[in-house]
Amino acid sequence: MISMLHRIRKDQRGSLLVEMAFVLPVLVTIILAGTELARYMLLQQKLDAITITTADLVSQREQISAATINVIFESADHVIAPFTFGADGVVIVSSVSASGGNPPQVDWQQSGGGTLSASSAIGSAGGAATLPAGFLVRDGENAIISEVYYNYSPLLQTDFLSNRQTYHRALFRPRFGDLTQLQ
Repeated sequence: MISMLHRIRKDQRGSLLVEMAFVLPVLVTIILAGTELARYMLLQQKLDAITITTADLVSQREQISAATINVIFESADHVIAPFTFGADGVVIVSSVSASGGNPPQVDWQQSGGGTLSASSAIGSAGGAATLPAGFLVRDGENAIISEVYYNYSPLLQTDFLSNRQTYHRALFRPRFGDLTQLQ
């Protein structure tokens, strides 16, 4: 009997299961958090790409029409893949100019690429423009401002990870003249 108790005390075969029971929840949490962080960072890069590409493509034109801007908006779904834009996002492009010593105003504004309802932080067409600190539009100058709003939903809802709306903005100066009017 004593030798049997001695063998049982030295037996280590079940210790791996006990260690695994302690380590597995921590390991799964680290893997899920890492996956969610990578997914969020990828989405932010793609939203930056949409914002910059949209403003850049509009600012390269000598003249621009609403139809041309809508074609540019169609690229948003391709850029954001494997995510979807649809009801979770929208792109807003605004033209801002100043003339006659007046403060900058929004000349025109188009939105598309998605169906999310969001208002431009720059202002509305025909109204005064609210520009970021340090960005000036002087008399006779024009700026193209692209904004992207996106409702982010994490794979797992927690206290740390919850639904949030992200916002990205890009500001470009037109290259070949002013774009104060849609054709």
